Amino acid sequence: MTLERGTLLHNRYRIVEILGQGGMGSVYRAVDENLGVDCAVKENLFTTDEYARQFRLEAVILANLRHQNLPRVTDHFVIDDQGQYLVMDYIEGEDLRQRMERVGTLSDDEVILIGAAMCDALEYLHSRKPPILHRDVKPGNVKITSEGEVFLVDFGLAKVIQGGQVTTTGARAMTPGYSPPEQYGTARTDARTDIYSLGATLYAALTGIIPEDGLARAMENTELTPVRKRASNVSRRLAAAIEKSMSVDSDDRFQAAKEFRKALLASNSKTQRLKGDFTVSPSPSVPLGQVVANANEEPAREDVPLAAQEKIPSQPSLPQETPRQKRRKSRGKFIRFLMLLILLIGGITGGALYYPEISDTVSNTVTDLVSLLSPTAIQVSTATQSPSVMATATENIVMVEETATATATPTVTNTLVPTATLTLTPPPSDTPTPTLTPVGGGAGQIAFASDRTGAPQIYLSNVDGSGTRPITNLSEGACQPDWSPDGLQLVFVSPCETGKDVLQGSSLFVVDIDGMNLTQLSTVPGGDFEPAWSPDGKRIAFTSLRDGYMQIYSINLEDNSVQRLTDTNKDEFARQPAWSPFGNQIAYSIRRYSAYQIWTMTDTGQSHEQLTRSGYAFWDILPVWAPDGTVILYNQRFSDNPNPARVWLMSIRYENRGSEGVDVEAEPLPVIDFDYSSDGFWLAFEGYDGDNQDIYFMTVAGSTRTRLTTDPAHDFDPAWRPVVP
Repeated sequence: MTLERGTLLHNRYRIVEILGQGGMGSVYRAVDENLGVDCAVKENLFTTDEYARQFRLEAVILANLRHQNLPRVTDHFVIDDQGQYLVMDYIEGEDLRQRMERVGTLSDDEVILIGAAMCDALEYLHSRKPPILHRDVKPGNVKITSEGEVFLVDFGLAKVIQGGQVTTTGARAMTPGYSPPEQYGTARTDARTDIYSLGATLYAALTGIIPEDGLARAMENTELTPVRKRASNVSRRLAAAIEKSMSVDSDDRFQAAKEFRKALLASNSKTQRLKGDFTVSPSPSVPLGQVVANANEEPAREDVPLAAQEKIPSQPSLPQETPRQKRRKSRGKFIRFLMLLILLIGGITGGALYYPEISDTVSNTVTDLVSLLSPTAIQVSTATQSPSVMATATENIVMVEETATATATPTVTNTLVPTATLTLTPPPSDTPTPTLTPVGGGAGQIAFASDRTGAPQIYLSNVDGSGTRPITNLSEGACQPDWSPDGLQLVFVSPCETGKDVLQGSSLFVVDIDGMNLTQLSTVPGGDFEPAWSPDGKRIAFTSLRDGYMQIYSINLEDNSVQRLTDTNKDEFARQPAWSPFGNQIAYSIRRYSAYQIWTMTDTGQSHEQLTRSGYAFWDILPVWAPDGTVILYNQRFSDNPNPARVWLMSIRYENRGSEGVDVEAEPLPVIDFDYSSDGFWLAFEGYDGDNQDIYFMTVAGSTRTRLTTDPAHDFDPAWRPVVP
């Protein structure tokens, strides 16, 4: 369970904020109340006796590390039935991913200095006795301070090699684009694994694009695009050094970090004689993430987004295959894929049998492998249901261009081409398996809007289609329902008009489940819509036109005070708020540089951070968090294609924020305006059978597609009722 802000951990460390989250735990910023200093606390949720023993062993080794480019591990402890914790120095500043977002691609000089500093850190780790592998070198783990110092951070996945074997605590990490082939499955990793990941990190910093995935390259499904093909201004010697470090065969890479450092420094006359203490331009003093968008600001190379699949090439190149074309690979390549996949899954599954405590992580890893490697439309699901997929809908998602006076000018909806494929991984096996009575847990009911009696109204139906009844009866209509966390009330919008995207003149209302106690929340002119109830039940976030253009606000239900959470220019609309299940973050859609992107911010409107990077050609809209907080689903479409027939369902893991999402195999499409069930196993959505717009639901694996409504009217805006007390 994620620790809340203000929690006193181990009677010493006061949690200040969550710095990052993943399937194995979280990283927190905390205050050491004994010393009065900030620190970072890394959490590992594996809690078996064997993991605890190995954790203590490795923690002692890590605590003895002392290097100028590494944070110190200052404490470690295990809390029974809760988790294992490493306490480290908190490094102020920006990470390399944030710097790339802020300034675009980096210069040769800066990349060389960052690479040399990281080589120093890796050489130190690899030369310990026993050697230590970091195993997760990527831009998000390279930190740059306000003094320009460079640190390699996050030892949550670092492993100690003893007797030629890597200790078994934690799951093997793999970050597509940054991980070499041997890091997938059960192949042996060594110092050259970290060298590959560092090379991939420097490649991304120079080109603005995540390199092609190592395992896909090993399978001959793709080739590494040369650095200078993406960025022709990079020196040949620097490009050659980085490409050598990323060789598929580890024997062809630099064999030690000091060799890589030597090649980096030798690639530029300015750096050839440097010996150490490598520093770069300092990070900004203004806290990163507190973004105030500037209409005149030039985008940070969004024409070449950080993405393993290049949607908009940075310069003319050979024609790239689309995902559909990739499914027509030769039979021979497909057979090679199956053989390697069988070996990988067999090795991983064998590991799970030997170490049953990691079976959940193994299950997720198998799913990720199939999603990543498959050159065809193969799917593997870890849910109890077999994967299949879902229905089409012609419902148009229309994002609106507005003037400063909030006059709506609708634009067309467009076709979307997927970027990669993914079968959604259900929550871990300790989450109860979904049952069909009721489906989805909780009350087994779905609220939705329908114009079956004229103006749209809010209805409630059991998941078997029975018991459908209206909750509202307002002359001007009602739509966009969202549940209170206790499942006893709904917030909704009125007036409402079917098919209208921006609801000018609308207000928020709250009503009990029996239709009683109808209460209007706000009466400010302009229009309030797209409400989202916070997990603690105390606030509602919403989109408003009260200042003449779309911005996100929240209303405190205890005192009716309203807080503005976004503050963009009038040309940059912010809308569609979605709370994280922990209540400390909000995902939202923002229009920047004529394209919609998904961003996140804290619940108080701070630390704005870009979640998806899809470039100008695509619009990312309608974010929804998974109940465990690890995944955000959203819709995507082309920004300039007039065909409204296809809107794609996309997914991104929160830990991969700042990169490009992947396409969820859920055809026929589109799957629009979806909502998770409270148990996290199901999605309700708007679907289309060719004649009628209705509400459907399916498992997160894409199977068991079920039609909820059959009325010939327009049914939309589904909201799954949460657990009822």
